[in-house]
Amino acid sequence: MTLYPFLFEPNLHTVVWGGNQLRPYKGLTPTDEPIGESWEVSAVPGSIGIISNGPLAGRDIVSIIDENPEAILGETVSKQYGGKMPLLVKFIDAKGDLSIQVHPNDEMAKRVHGKMGKSEMWYIIKAEPGSYLYAGFKEQITPYEYRKRVQDGTITDVLAKHEVKAGDVFYLPAGRVHAICGGIMLAEVQQSSDVTYRIYDYNRPGIDGKPRELHTELAAEALDYHVEDEYRTEYTDDVNRANQIINSPYFSVRVTETTKPFHRNLVKYDSFIISMCMEGDCTIRVRDTNDEILLREGYSCLIPAAIADYDVLPQKGKTRILDAFIDNKDMSLASVVTRFLHITKK
Repeated sequence: MTLYPFLFEPNLHTVVWGGNQLRPYKGLTPTDEPIGESWEVSAVPGSIGIISNGPLAGRDIVSIIDENPEAILGETVSKQYGGKMPLLVKFIDAKGDLSIQVHPNDEMAKRVHGKMGKSEMWYIIKAEPGSYLYAGFKEQITPYEYRKRVQDGTITDVLAKHEVKAGDVFYLPAGRVHAICGGIMLAEVQQSSDVTYRIYDYNRPGIDGKPRELHTELAAEALDYHVEDEYRTEYTDDVNRANQIINSPYFSVRVTETTKPFHRNLVKYDSFIISMCMEGDCTIRVRDTNDEILLREGYSCLIPAAIADYDVLPQKGKTRILDAFIDNKDMSLASVVTRFLHITKK
């Protein structure tokens, strides 16, 4: 199989709270349809990503990974996740408020749904003045009070409310109550799962005119009621440097704003790389093969683990990209050598 950075067909989702920024962000004709999510790289059943470039154009990413999981995912990632893509990344445009919600951890999601849990993170791309989101509780409550506040519609009174601006980051481990609110566009990295428990939805109708389903009791089991001192993630944001913003058990995330050619050698992580272009088109050039792709603003690519040594070349003065991968850098050198010998023989 020929390996190169994979681009994907647009995968847009219409939702009641969606806006109208994602289509023009991706260079597509604007419409009045409320597009809330662009699933950039997805292996979730029902919305699997379709490759749009190169010899494998038209193929779905799941079937491609199935044919060569170690070279694409990385040997360590493939073993850990049974040859399955462990991440899902999205661009989200919230014109209205999302429901107050929570996601289960791996244990609960597997036990109840036979699926992966869902920890995630948000990187704010832009926000209207005064925009805010909810993340975590601002005061300790009991499961009894939770149910009472859901019933009487006062649950937001006990949530931590955060005004946001471009560049803000929030990590949302499974169990943390949260909601994106209107006026925010962001990049989201999450475990490859579609399990969401809605707690409160403002008594509004969905796209079909009917109230959306709530999951009060499942959410009560999933919720972590612990109160944190700070929910926003602090990080260094230097130009021409890959700045670590999240390093969790489920994914590691770097953000890079660069004004010049920028070398990224991530082979040591033994992981695929997902690059989301948040601002300014760039070229991705693989060092081993000299293969190039144009990664346009509003699009993302999947770089297979076996070729994760590449250059980022800004096309419009500067580019800002978000990289998501699995951090396996503690593996032994012997494992790295073994992986490359294995790939070379294929």
